[in-house]
Amino acid sequence: MIAEVAGHLLASGRQLVTAESCTGGWIAKACTDQPGSSQWFRGGVVVYTDELKVALLGVQPGTLAGHGAVSEATVREMACGALGRLGGDVAVAVSGIAGPDGGTADKPVGTVWFAWAMRAPGGTDVHAAVHLLAGNREQVRRQAVVVALRGVLGS
Repeated sequence: MIAEVAGHLLASGRQLVTAESCTGGWIAKACTDQPGSSQWFRGGVVVYTDELKVALLGVQPGTLAGHGAVSEATVREMACGALGRLGGDVAVAVSGIAGPDGGTADKPVGTVWFAWAMRAPGGTDVHAAVHLLAGNREQVRRQAVVVALRGVLGS
């Protein structure tokens, strides 16, 4: 799939940036595993704590307080912050609960929010989606990488 992402971004002359929490840099790793990725991948940040989401991506403290780190509002701000601070043309942001603990009734283990932001004429287009992924910690994280990259293909 990463070869498809590379081809998609190269064909459109765009560069990708990432803002990762629960995936811990796995999306960036997948990108840089592809030879020639410097032509379409600018880089990314791993922001595991709320403090770094604020400091490095400009996520608003009120967003985190009101919605939590694993929320649509937060990943939207993460994706926009990545575009604004890292450059690029397309950003993907991921925040979730990979487990085995940390889940709640409202946000069980496996809940992962994604956002994709694209520079567009007149502004930035952002869309988000939530997935409830099954499996253990590694399986949830692995699936999250796949969902994130599929979303880039749709950009």
